[in-house]
Amino acid sequence: PVIIINSGISGSTTASAYKRLKWHLRGKPQILLLVLGANDGLRGVKTEYITANLDKTIKLALENEIEVILSGMKLPLNYGKDYRGKFEKIFSELKDKHGIRFIPFILEGVAANKKLNLSDGIHPNEKGHQKISENVSKVLDVLLKDKIKN
Repeated sequence: PVIIINSGISGSTTASAYKRLKWHLRGKPQILLLVLGANDGLRGVKTEYITANLDKTIKLALENEIEVILSGMKLPLNYGKDYRGKFEKIFSELKDKHGIRFIPFILEGVAANKKLNLSDGIHPNEKGHQKISENVSKVLDVLLKDKIKN
């Protein structure tokens, strides 16, 4: 049996990640699906700040023997090649630094697909969320099978 706790908060940024995880430690989570950074990027937050927030959160999870799955994020083209490049590298670099599981882009197949997003063109609709769950399942299913074996 698996209990999933959705602690996502609409509009949230990486600034709140550490404190939210700290609060959830009481429940002794075994897996953390860390999907943050898009709102930071859309606001033009310095990449060093985003990196530091995610790094601190990942370290806290690992110190508490929590498996981490980090999701990469991408930004629209109008954010400029330089900022987009620095932003997108954050996630793969943290994955490599900590040796954690990784979803390159959780919105793969969803982002910019009018059929899978609400009229705002940014937020996924029901079909978009189904595709996101498929993207997550590719990594999460393997992790859960490994945990069941052990």
